[in-house]
Amino acid sequence: MFASFSQYIQSSDSPSPDSREAVGYESGFERDLDVTQDDLLEAREVASTLSLEDVHKTMKRVYTLHKRDPNFPLSVIKKIEVFLSMGPNKHPTITYSYQTDTDDILQHPERHEALIQEIKIEAALITHNSPYAEVRAIVSNRDDPSMPCSTIRAWLVGIIFSCAVSFINSFFEIRQPMIGVGTVVPQLLAYPFGKFLEKTLPDIGVIVFGVRHSLNPGPFNKKEHMLITIMSSISMGTPYTNYIVWLQYLPFYFNQPYAISIGYQLLLGLSSKFIGYGLAGVCRRFLIYPSYCLWPTTLVCIALNTALHDEADMPVPSPFKKIWNTSRFKFFSLAFGAMFAYFWLPNYLFAGLTWFSWMTWISPNNRDLATITGGHTGLGLNPFPTFDWNIVTMGCDPLMVPFFTTFNLFCGTMLSFFVILGVYYGNGYYTSYLPVNSNRAFDHFGGLYNVSAILDERGIFDPEKYEAYSPAFLTAAHLGSYMMFFAMYTAALTYGALYHHHQIVLGLKSLVNSFRGPKKGDIEDGQVLDAHNRLMKTYHEVPEWWYLICLALAFVIGIVGISQWPTHTTPAVVPFGIILSLIFIVPVGIISATTGIAVPLNVIAEFLGGSFAEGNAIALCFFKTFGYTACAQAIYFSADLKLAHYMKIPPRFTFWAQMVPTLVSTFVSVGVLQYQIHLEGVCTTNAPYRFTCPGLNNFFTAAVLWGTIGPKKLFGPGGQYVETLVGFPFGVALVLLFWWLGKRHPNNSIIRSTHPVVFLGGGMIWAPYNISYIWPAVPIGWFSWMYIKKRYLAFWAKAGLQTSYIQ
Repeated sequence: MFASFSQYIQSSDSPSPDSREAVGYESGFERDLDVTQDDLLEAREVASTLSLEDVHKTMKRVYTLHKRDPNFPLSVIKKIEVFLSMGPNKHPTITYSYQTDTDDILQHPERHEALIQEIKIEAALITHNSPYAEVRAIVSNRDDPSMPCSTIRAWLVGIIFSCAVSFINSFFEIRQPMIGVGTVVPQLLAYPFGKFLEKTLPDIGVIVFGVRHSLNPGPFNKKEHMLITIMSSISMGTPYTNYIVWLQYLPFYFNQPYAISIGYQLLLGLSSKFIGYGLAGVCRRFLIYPSYCLWPTTLVCIALNTALHDEADMPVPSPFKKIWNTSRFKFFSLAFGAMFAYFWLPNYLFAGLTWFSWMTWISPNNRDLATITGGHTGLGLNPFPTFDWNIVTMGCDPLMVPFFTTFNLFCGTMLSFFVILGVYYGNGYYTSYLPVNSNRAFDHFGGLYNVSAILDERGIFDPEKYEAYSPAFLTAAHLGSYMMFFAMYTAALTYGALYHHHQIVLGLKSLVNSFRGPKKGDIEDGQVLDAHNRLMKTYHEVPEWWYLICLALAFVIGIVGISQWPTHTTPAVVPFGIILSLIFIVPVGIISATTGIAVPLNVIAEFLGGSFAEGNAIALCFFKTFGYTACAQAIYFSADLKLAHYMKIPPRFTFWAQMVPTLVSTFVSVGVLQYQIHLEGVCTTNAPYRFTCPGLNNFFTAAVLWGTIGPKKLFGPGGQYVETLVGFPFGVALVLLFWWLGKRHPNNSIIRSTHPVVFLGGGMIWAPYNISYIWPAVPIGWFSWMYIKKRYLAFWAKAGLQTSYIQ
């Protein structure tokens, strides 16, 4: 990687920077370092100020933190090993004519000038920018603390958008088809709103605590814009407890009229929302501050923000030996228009492009061909399965997440494909009598399972009715998905303990020290601070006790909501659910922050909750609320915290920009629920405005299967599917295998890029999705991350991530 740079330093007759040879050399060196020319020039300047002793200490920490990091270049790790003499004295792939020794480097630096200069440049990139090329390319390593952020106009637009987004998503959530607003809509609309207020509002303000707050503090800037985006983003999801209320109140489900109480709905909604904030705040030292938690999904949001606000749009090299002169904003506008026009083709004009099951056209009546290659109800083995971008990005967004994530998901999907195929054609668990790939439950006649046939008038499990009716039968793909879920949970815990134990210990020490005062609670204990951590030191941090109070209040509110109404549920589901979230949030959060995919805890929450509250579907729903959604929301809120961290928004502004809109949006969502729940015929085929509640029936079925029938009958001793529990030890064994292989072959790029948890995540896509939802992402991800990004990083930063955000 650094050989050409060594030659450049050592050679006295290097070509002039103005010559074509020098230009070609610079391009090659930038590509080796995975850095743009501007960042390289800045790193050289910083490197000249670094002492050898400081660089040596920094690189020891870098090696410890990143030696197994698949996002960190392996070539740099090899170089650091040479510098620290942790690897072979002379690595076979390095073309140096001397052997390195740590003491000799420190005592006689003149003998190793080339090596030292190279390592200093890398140290400068890591400490004064970011260890990762994608972060360096998207996120600025500079800040202007005087830039207005938490302004009156930002809060005005933010609260309006928060209410609007919450209303729209809540109102249309039970509609068929559902209509939803994503992050890109408010982020786009906030820009013209902000510019309009910039032009129209007068510069009138008041002074509060020595700070002037003006209606118009100047140009509408990127920090205000991102604060509005965060306010809107956290208001998009409706409270998970709304689903519970629907099940309880509707007469054809559990018919519990008390669920219509506004107080009951508000207490449950606020509790489920704010527990996530409490957990996210406590875990900042594990998921936000460390630079290895790069959160790739946040970079696309920053890319759009940059496109709208950055006027310094320099030309950059692009493919086909062209110079890219198009500005970020112009490219976004053109790509948005093209994507909007193309949307109508597969979705309305020719729906066959969405599921392009051309292989089944060869023999339409061939059941086996449809089973293996069918895109809608089959397993989707098809080289050209779709021309719909929504399908391409369903499994993962190949332009957003690193390529190793996409490829690991695909490999996991393919492995589980053969397992499912074997179970199906071997008629294991009678799956040959059922569809191969469905997430529905079936009875022993092969029809859809009628859960109402096993409940009494209170909605409680009736053993006699169950014996008279039928056990629940699951499809081959559904069983394969459950086994992969089980494996993924133990793999996540094992992966965190083996691969990130050092980082987790550092986080724990930092968290403990934070309660001893600012001197002991410094976030750089054992860490390698990047530019963003250093710049954020300018602002006052949010104390841990703010988040702990939030967590405690949400905890109490949840217990009150469950205990003061006849829910037939013990309030213990709240602490048990929070304990489950606490066990998983750090390892699962680190995996999300480094790979860009989530590890959903819904199945483990159903598994444990069904065992804990067997025979009570409502109790299971509450356990899922506090065990699954609390962790999921905490990770989602952590991503927003990292977004604010990258944009240098003061942490206390971010805290209130999350808390206040969440409070407001919860009231809006409950108000919409109150309106809809009084509509005559809601959630029926005759519902007004198409409010047929398509997702509610699946939610009810899952609640009854796991809560009423219970996991013991399905997966317990003597249960129908007890063999699928092999997934739990399999997850541990898989991580141990690759950890051992990584120890034996630390410089093997394939082993280093294999992520066992993400690999298992590929097996979760089944029922109802299939290979068609993950394979198309592989060639696109390779082209974006492995070809364009490696060769044209600046162009990739301007065009690649913005394309992802347009969908």
